[in-house]
Amino acid sequence: MAEPTITSVHNPRVKRAIALRDGRQRRKQGLFLIDGVREIARALEGGVEFAEAFCCDELCVDDAARALVRRIERRLRPVPVVPAVMEKLAYGERCEGIVAVAKSPQRTLDQLPVGADSIVAVVAGVEKPGNVGAILRSADGAGISAVIAAGAGTDLYNPNTIRASLGAIFTLPVCAAGEEETRDWLRAKGFRALAARVEGGIDYRHADYRRPLAIVLGSEAAGLSALWSAGVPPLGGANEDVTCVTLPMRGRGDSLNVSAAAAVLFYEATRSLESRL
Repeated sequence: MAEPTITSVHNPRVKRAIALRDGRQRRKQGLFLIDGVREIARALEGGVEFAEAFCCDELCVDDAARALVRRIERRLRPVPVVPAVMEKLAYGERCEGIVAVAKSPQRTLDQLPVGADSIVAVVAGVEKPGNVGAILRSADGAGISAVIAAGAGTDLYNPNTIRASLGAIFTLPVCAAGEEETRDWLRAKGFRALAARVEGGIDYRHADYRRPLAIVLGSEAAGLSALWSAGVPPLGGANEDVTCVTLPMRGRGDSLNVSAAAAVLFYEATRSLESRL
């Protein structure tokens, strides 16, 4: 039996889904929204578990959208909605006729697929979803093994994060953890850390990129905590496994956007290894 078409934006299912635009509701419900054909397709590829999906036949105008609906139908029965409801569910101005509600992944640090040859990215306190998404997109492109959102403030499943990542968040191993927990885990796994700092460090081109390696990036406003400083003992011992690196600025600005700096470091890390092979 087909689902009845939802015609009102006040329908309880629609209201619950729209509420997921708010981070507090995402955490409370353990759910998040995925909007867009490309992003939903990559979530399917990444094995993300869907709770429900809303579809509007009138807005599924191309072959990719219609094919995606058929793929979703193999997992669950999509809820049909009228265009006015879909426009409320869709995030921003783009409306491709499909919005999914997914269960938030609960991956832990120990579930990340890393080994002796891995490079991981640690995003410590980066709050702007667009920056987080762009870092994920660059990590995917450069072949980074995993991304860890360390500490408070980073919202991995904000709709803007998902969109800026072009769906890479679903096909790249990602998890959230506390900052000290992340630091302890990296030590236990034998990772060295390259911490990007504006205020000092060696030129990134002269750094040691041997693996296993963590590239650590902080927020543009607050930077990185002392936890990621070389030779500073925030936990009772010197951080001999941390190297601070900087990107030389030849213009009037004193730093790059954090997502741009991430892309430079990710590709330099992979280039350095390839040049030694």
